[in-house]
Amino acid sequence: MEFPSSPPKFSPKLKSSPDQVGESMFFAAKQDGKQQERILAAIDVGTNSFHLVVVQIQPQLPSFKIITQEKDMVRLGDRDPSSKKLTNEAMARGLDALRRYQDLARSLKADAIIAVATSAVREAPNGKEFLQTVQQKLGLNIDLISGEEEARRIYLGVLSAVEFNQKPHILIDIGGGSTELILGDGHDPRSLSSTKIGAVRLTSEFVSTDPISDSEFTAIKSYVRGMLERVVDDLRAQVKPGEQPRLIGTSGTIEAIASLYAHQSDTLPQNMTGYEISRKAIGQILADLRQLDLKHRLNLPGLSERRAEIIVAGATILHEAMVMLGCESLTVCERSLREGVIVNWMVTHGLIGDRLRYQQSVRKRSVRYLAHKFHVDNEHEERVATLALSLFDQTHGTLHQWQDSEREWLWAAGCLHNSGHFVHHSAHHKHSYYLIRHGGLLGYTEIEIELIANIARYHRKSPPKKKHDPYRTLPSDRHRQVVDELSAMLRIAVALDRRQLGAIKAINCHHDVAKKTLGLVLHAAFPGDECDLEMWSLNEKKTCFETAFEVTVVPQIETTSLL
Repeated sequence: MEFPSSPPKFSPKLKSSPDQVGESMFFAAKQDGKQQERILAAIDVGTNSFHLVVVQIQPQLPSFKIITQEKDMVRLGDRDPSSKKLTNEAMARGLDALRRYQDLARSLKADAIIAVATSAVREAPNGKEFLQTVQQKLGLNIDLISGEEEARRIYLGVLSAVEFNQKPHILIDIGGGSTELILGDGHDPRSLSSTKIGAVRLTSEFVSTDPISDSEFTAIKSYVRGMLERVVDDLRAQVKPGEQPRLIGTSGTIEAIASLYAHQSDTLPQNMTGYEISRKAIGQILADLRQLDLKHRLNLPGLSERRAEIIVAGATILHEAMVMLGCESLTVCERSLREGVIVNWMVTHGLIGDRLRYQQSVRKRSVRYLAHKFHVDNEHEERVATLALSLFDQTHGTLHQWQDSEREWLWAAGCLHNSGHFVHHSAHHKHSYYLIRHGGLLGYTEIEIELIANIARYHRKSPPKKKHDPYRTLPSDRHRQVVDELSAMLRIAVALDRRQLGAIKAINCHHDVAKKTLGLVLHAAFPGDECDLEMWSLNEKKTCFETAFEVTVVPQIETTSLL
């Protein structure tokens, strides 16, 4: 099933195309004439640290150069112990950091700011409220991404700096709230995982002594091994016989550990990317760190107070992971999620070809994978998706002004609307919502996945209602309008394939503004077929569409062949 292209008449023109491609990598750019160099800023709203990178895009290469980078140990993950909510103090620190980043990006004449939030915001009961506050006070939109999507973008960030040479690499990123493990060889990632073990989280949950006691240290090690056991087994199962993956480490925790070793051995490089450290050396650093209290850890070179507080837990995660993976050494990479956000933006907007061309279709392939996983009837789903997009395209500019993003959400919902049959036929639309919401779609933000799941959920039965939690808790009225209108289109498309045999070959729409009607000429695929069941189903399901768009739908069957 191919994702149909948007018609040129309303496909928005891109003003530029940013990416995070390192100088060691070569990509094929679209040659649509000379493209203007632009400035792009990316922000990573992490559990422990906030990161900003501002880059100058060089679309003719395509490549980029980093103009400036900033990092603040915001410690957003310092949540209230009882409610698990983000504290007012942590949110205030976050707002201050974001305001500075925004001001800096503007001073550097950034054309756009792309921001993503991860573990702390994902898990906090008031995480979405924090994002709404940021939007209201700063006008900054932050995309909330899933753990697997975070891992995928970390992979893109590392690919922008490290030459894989078609050989397998394991990437580990130890954050404040989660640890990501990725296996890839420069093409599709073979394994993506995000586990709820992070330096801030483990310090908060396990450490009450200073220096850490033997019992607490043993508890952390056991917990880490238990949490990583299945993830590591799944990753190692994807390593082919004879392969010896190289381990790449990203994140502030890993850079801090490598820096400590470099200072001890008088080998401190100007750039940490490419710096190698053995598992034995990491084990010795961990042994030394656990003997020191915070006061003495603060005297170590390169450790801020915030980092010194959590470094023991972070080093424990790293060492235990290396033991379980069987890796004897680690190579540092300074690029990670924030750079991956830029690469992803460039890929999404068609700048990068060649080695990253597979990423251009990550959304399509992820939707198809989920459809296959839940035994969806691809032919029926393809017809429904195609009919829905035809309705979308023909009513654009008259009944709605949605653009390519909303079009793609409708396509995905059309492909997956019947996935709930995998659970049970009864109330399968509700099961579809759950499976799409939690199925692990890649390439989409959390809100995009939520919208796709809602659109699919309302392809039948009750229309969207505010008493339904998933619909009511959408961030804004605009998001609810997306669900109202796109799910109404999907209902029409589902009705037009009622017998699931492709009885309706095509539709033509005629909008009469004065009469407030939408004429639907339905072209039958088989001569003489009056499509009685499809007409009956359409008349049953058109009410939601008529309500959403304030028109009366007037269908008619055309049984002659469509030229």
